[in-house]
Amino acid sequence: MISPSRRKVDIEYLGYQPAKPYPYDLEIFRVSNLKRRTRAEAMHWTYSYEFYMLICITHGRCIQFVDFEPISCCAGTLLALRPGQAHNFGSDEQWDAWIILFRPEFLLPTSSAPHDLRLAVDLERLPEHLRLDGGELKRAADAIRRMHDDSLLDTSSRSSASSSGNATRPHELTADVHALLRYQFYAFVIWITVVHGERRRQEPQHSGSLQRFTRFQKLVDKRFGEWNQLSWYARHLGCTERSLTRVTKQAVGMSAKAFISRRINLEAKRLLVHTDLPVGVIAEKLGFREATHFSKFFKLEVGCAPKEFRAQRIRPTSADAV
Repeated sequence: MISPSRRKVDIEYLGYQPAKPYPYDLEIFRVSNLKRRTRAEAMHWTYSYEFYMLICITHGRCIQFVDFEPISCCAGTLLALRPGQAHNFGSDEQWDAWIILFRPEFLLPTSSAPHDLRLAVDLERLPEHLRLDGGELKRAADAIRRMHDDSLLDTSSRSSASSSGNATRPHELTADVHALLRYQFYAFVIWITVVHGERRRQEPQHSGSLQRFTRFQKLVDKRFGEWNQLSWYARHLGCTERSLTRVTKQAVGMSAKAFISRRINLEAKRLLVHTDLPVGVIAEKLGFREATHFSKFFKLEVGCAPKEFRAQRIRPTSADAV
């Protein structure tokens, strides 16, 4: 299911590699099945992924850690993890969920979709986590179970075709099933996007403010390693620092300066946990001229020095990964 990449001077990821002969760029399984084929201690490690992961909690309660922040989950919680995010399944045992893994290549590029049909899915529109009600959870679980069952359609046909000497049929069927899974997945994701959009539409926040915050958020994700001054973001977005602070507080309950600081420290945490880079090199990558300035900045928000944070978390070696 998941294989570790070689250790790099950047974040160490786990790559998508389903067990052979599974041929698709999307894989679906239960958390309970993952636990049965994975060492217990490995389930409690923190990983970063090269693929997307959707987790739909179907039973019980648990706490999932995404980018080192706890998210309280129960039946109906849907989490959407992007490549590069840090994730830990937590220590709770009495829960289960569907997991959908897929490579970025599974999605059609926007340029290849007809202009009059929304066949290209924009995963950035998915919320990081969403709470589905009872009816929505049943619909989601049924859709995921159908995709899971359809992903197995090709298995028996491959052995039958091989024994009958039909060499072309397996390849044709694999392509058909792959297309079926893609469009089923598109329908599922677009439905989730509609559900999320309805929730956002009912929020009292002004849509223009949300759009401005979204642009600010994307710019921070792109420039946090180069820009650490709010004035630079305000100038680029053509607005005042005060307006950026206002929309950021509306969206996430913190000031714009605090939002920038949190994104820098998040990247610092990822690099500390998933690489062996010296603190000085990490400081340089994040735009600090002096490692001491970075250490003070980090400790102010996190509550401990970078070296202490790294020491508190044990990163698995590639031989121990899931």
